[in-house]
Amino acid sequence: MAANRTQREIRQRAPIWLGILLLTNLVIMAVDARDSVTRQHLIRVWVQALASPAQSISSGASGAGTNLVSQIVNFRQSAVENDRLKQELSQAKLELQNAHQTWEENQRLKGLLNLKEQTGYDQVAARVIARDSSVWFNTVTVNRGSSSGIALNMPVVTGGGIVGRVIAVSPWTAQVMMITDEKAAAGAIVGQLGGSGALGSVRGLGENGLIEMRYVSGLEKVEVGDYILTTGQDGIYPAGLSVGEVVQVKHGTATQPHQILIKPGAKLDQLEEVAVLLYHPPQRPAPEQTLPNVDKVKK
Repeated sequence: MAANRTQREIRQRAPIWLGILLLTNLVIMAVDARDSVTRQHLIRVWVQALASPAQSISSGASGAGTNLVSQIVNFRQSAVENDRLKQELSQAKLELQNAHQTWEENQRLKGLLNLKEQTGYDQVAARVIARDSSVWFNTVTVNRGSSSGIALNMPVVTGGGIVGRVIAVSPWTAQVMMITDEKAAAGAIVGQLGGSGALGSVRGLGENGLIEMRYVSGLEKVEVGDYILTTGQDGIYPAGLSVGEVVQVKHGTATQPHQILIKPGAKLDQLEEVAVLLYHPPQRPAPEQTLPNVDKVKK
């Protein structure tokens, strides 16, 4: 009975072992099988083909991550570079502005030096350190005073023309009344001295930054654009200084004088540096010396 059972089991298991042997043989054949052209092992080709999608996904994800990190690094570097360029641009603008201001200051100082050659008077260069609170700044304070030789009523000028006169002085500062003040005045002429008979006087209007010229005969020719010069008759300003330019004329008649408005030659609303002329008007002779046939009284 045992022998019969063993043979029966062998017959039942024989197909299984046969299948195992056949499968093993196929595996061995597949492992050893080669492509007829490339001579590569076919199993390696199949494994690579099966693994290719997964490798592509993995490679894509890795590449995307690498690109993202690279972009973040580049963005940070660009931001840092952009900030650096902005700082350099701001610094360059500041240096350009300072250079322009220095150039303008040099031009103003050159104008003051040229003014000394034109007038022939010694002068003291001063800087405006304060202005009054009115709209047209009718008085200013400069940083030079009596210790520099400045005295009351000395004329103050720029390269463009007269500014005003000194009305108060301390050892280190001086206050200047500008020609646009209502209380300011000066003898003036339309055109060149000796070449024009349009004599008069100028005074400030105190409200619009302009100067009025009065007492010019309506018979004299005066036009917009004419230049006004000082005559020296006021005892404050020497002759030949620029006052400004005629901007409006209401022509007079034989009995009515012209009504003339003048724009000051000096830029009074932008004063930075000025020159105080160390000018002392010549002494006028006593009245008894100017009248003929008058006997001098001896004391």
